[in-house]
Amino acid sequence: MAVEKVEALSVSGRIDELDSVTEALGKTNYFAPDNALSFYSDTTGFTPVNAPDPYAKPLSSLADSLKQIGLEEKLNGLDYSTDTSLPVKDWEKYSSDFSTVVQGILKKEQQCEEEIRRCDEEISRVQHFSWLKINLDDLNGCQFVKTRFGSLPAESYAEMSQYKKDTFLALFSKEAENSLYWGMYCAPINQIEETDHIFSHLGFEAVSLKGCSGTIPSILERDASSKQKASEELDGVSSEIKAFWDRECGNFLGVYTWLSKKHTYYGIRRYAFQYGNSFILVGWIPVKRMQEVQGALKPLSTVIYTMEDASKPDILPHSPPTTLKNRKLWRPFEYLISIYGLPSYDEFDPTAIVAFTYVLLFGLMFADFGQGLVIALAGWLLWKKKRSGLGCVMIPCGISSSVIGVLFGSCFGFENSFDWLYKGILKLPDKPISVMEQTNSVILFAVGLGILMVILAIITNIIVSLRRKHYTEGLFGPNGVAGLIFYTSVIVGFGGQLAFGWNIVNSAYIFGLIVLPLIVILFREVLGGFMEGKPDWKPEHWGGTIMQNLFEVFEFILSYLTNTISFIRVGAFVLVHAGMMSVVFTLAEMFSGVGFAIVVFIGNAFIIALEGLLSGVQSLRLEFYEMFSRFYNGSGHPFIPVTVGRKA
Repeated sequence: MAVEKVEALSVSGRIDELDSVTEALGKTNYFAPDNALSFYSDTTGFTPVNAPDPYAKPLSSLADSLKQIGLEEKLNGLDYSTDTSLPVKDWEKYSSDFSTVVQGILKKEQQCEEEIRRCDEEISRVQHFSWLKINLDDLNGCQFVKTRFGSLPAESYAEMSQYKKDTFLALFSKEAENSLYWGMYCAPINQIEETDHIFSHLGFEAVSLKGCSGTIPSILERDASSKQKASEELDGVSSEIKAFWDRECGNFLGVYTWLSKKHTYYGIRRYAFQYGNSFILVGWIPVKRMQEVQGALKPLSTVIYTMEDASKPDILPHSPPTTLKNRKLWRPFEYLISIYGLPSYDEFDPTAIVAFTYVLLFGLMFADFGQGLVIALAGWLLWKKKRSGLGCVMIPCGISSSVIGVLFGSCFGFENSFDWLYKGILKLPDKPISVMEQTNSVILFAVGLGILMVILAIITNIIVSLRRKHYTEGLFGPNGVAGLIFYTSVIVGFGGQLAFGWNIVNSAYIFGLIVLPLIVILFREVLGGFMEGKPDWKPEHWGGTIMQNLFEVFEFILSYLTNTISFIRVGAFVLVHAGMMSVVFTLAEMFSGVGFAIVVFIGNAFIIALEGLLSGVQSLRLEFYEMFSRFYNGSGHPFIPVTVGRKA
């Protein structure tokens, strides 16, 4: 079982030493806290330790301030492993002062940006009227005349001359800008509504110059100057931020690191409970780190601690966390296990089985030497660039495809690529496996593989269940010894008669190896409960129990059949792969030269993407539904120790 051993650590002491305990445990990086009350039957008088975290707000303030000035990447890769002293006397004041300075810089930056935006907006409104030699102050001072600035569509510009000239005065540019003529009109106060109506009919779009003062050229010149000044100040803000950070980076990172540690260690307190002047704290530690944790707690005067093996019957119900520990060769397949669910602490870790069976299934369904190498290369790049667990799985799967592809004689769909090996060097009449000429053999092989996989899953469940003393599942269940006898007897008896002509099925065979195991499965809970010494092994209502179990037995028989037949998809994918490549070459033969190569290239790329995905998904389906369901629960939760930078 590749699950790392852990122990339950129970710590108690005076409440005034709780902070010292949490810091000592947090510094080890191996302590995973748990709900302390779940370990005690009598919790009368226990209250949670709910003191507010004094480090949370200053830490958040520093992080937010750094993000606001665009330097959040400075927090990446900080070293929390060493004991660093606080570089300032008052960390709360430092956090407040740092935030105040940043807010002042940001306010100045905002003012500069608003001024630039104001200048740009005013220039965009005024520049259309730069040809007008007028002073806006004079126009605004007129008491009996109203003026409107704006644009006219080109098609309405000529119509303006049709209206009476004595009702208004209009000045518009002689040349259009993007099919618009820009200008102004003015009219006496008592005629302005009529004039507005005329120009509205002409499609006049007004532009407000409210707030503008002086001549048009002077406004443009003033705005250009203000914008340049604001831009220079904005550049100065960037320099100010850089100078401020260069001056404060040492203190900031020191305070931030110190606060991060204190905040993380303080977070352990929420798992502690107080009774009187004492506290209790419970969590998990790896067995191999026991001495380090003991050494961290030993200097604390009032602290008492105990350690208990997580595999003890009275500790297992508290669900010890799981850390998988596998050999490097099949460690990448922990990724697939985690998709289904981690094993519970006392459960079998199926990573090694998955590593073998998944790679085999994928290689069979996607058997091609060249395409397999592409899958392996893509997996390597995915791991190298993204550190993706999927990439690590793709590498051995691609290698498996390549190896089995050599047996099939296929390389990028060319089915005779290895004739030089089999016919030339090994002097064989043909390659070992010709898919399209041996379709029946391929399907029969897939069914035979399914039988072996189901038997492997049942045997695994028997071994695991007996180790855990779960006799109901290990001996009497459908995936136990009774189920194994029934399944193999049906396969050997009836399958052997169909395939090889064996005549071994008789009345004794049927009763002893088929009917009797089914009876055992029918009464599995009664037999298992009796053997495990359960006080309630006898059912209250025999009739109801038997009827319910009869339906379940029928369901189990169907599952044997469906699980076995489901492996036909392995053979089907072998045939589909060969068939799709045949279609690609049929299309390619319609062309010659470069055209042939392009079609073959595109066809291979399409099949690698499509069938690679389908083969991966279908292999995973066979693992999860046809195999895992027989021996694996996956109800565990990960071991997550307290680590600075991650909440407890």
